[in-house]
Amino acid sequence: MTSVSDPTDIARTGEPAPAIRMFGWAMLGVLAAFLINNILVVAFGFPGTNALLSGEGGAAGLVHAALFVVAVALAVIYVLRTPYNALRWDADRIHRFNCYLIRSVFWAVLLVGVVDATVAFMRTEELFLYFMDAEQARFFGRARDVGPYIHTPLVVLGFVIGLFTRTLGFQWLALLIVAAELLIVISRFVFSYEQALMGDLVRYWYAALFLFASAYTLFDEGHVRVDVLYAGFGRTTKGFVNAVGSILLGMTTAWVILGVGFNGKQSIINSPVANFEVTQTGGVGMFVKYQMAAFLGIFAITMLIQFVSYLFEAVADYRGEPGHRDHEAMTT
Repeated sequence: MTSVSDPTDIARTGEPAPAIRMFGWAMLGVLAAFLINNILVVAFGFPGTNALLSGEGGAAGLVHAALFVVAVALAVIYVLRTPYNALRWDADRIHRFNCYLIRSVFWAVLLVGVVDATVAFMRTEELFLYFMDAEQARFFGRARDVGPYIHTPLVVLGFVIGLFTRTLGFQWLALLIVAAELLIVISRFVFSYEQALMGDLVRYWYAALFLFASAYTLFDEGHVRVDVLYAGFGRTTKGFVNAVGSILLGMTTAWVILGVGFNGKQSIINSPVANFEVTQTGGVGMFVKYQMAAFLGIFAITMLIQFVSYLFEAVADYRGEPGHRDHEAMTT
């Protein structure tokens, strides 16, 4: 699966559209500042934007405000310095960056899934004791050790691999899920053998497949539309509807997920990730529950980025600019 057509097919210059470009790039800048602020709060104990708004942030709280100001300023400067960049060109660049994020996290969950399932199997069957003493084997039974020292390097490796690959890998991940399910059936009904890690691996990859693929599905117009009017609209009207929907429905939904999920150290995403949370099966399952919580954040981030790209494409359609991708013709 390729991410998009050759970039030479997309004209770089076009009619100026400063307002919508500033809005879109500022949205991405605010997203970057928001994520950096979240890291400062969780990892370094900064007070957060809530404390700043209540006047309790002090000097450290000003760092949060400065990040947002700088992010928006950089977006405005970029637009002013590139006034003739076509909307479709910007949309393509944003989409390509999003594809890099998606294929990188695909490789990360693939590597982590295989390695952590192997570690869980060896831990459950006490195979580590054949290679090391009991004290050393305890390392593999502590999520706080496995997460930073095994999972994190694999995630970094996934982002490195993402630089050199061009396929998103959804088909391969779907195939691996089928293979994992088949392994469960064979081991359970043929050999009467089953471990909690087997179900954990399937759930882990299932969650990654559906949440990570959602942004690319938006690019490919693959999401189901429930409407009675849209199909009969012309390209210009569809562009207007898609632009408004991107802002009022798409971006707002992504920001709600981000705002709730990253709302302080004890939020539903930050808390499991910071504590390397595991399932109730404990040491007999995989240590990936904390990553599955992070999947929600990755879903919202990639969807928000894709909605900015989608917004630019929609406005370009509304303005009648060349380069429209006819999805209906592509699927027939």
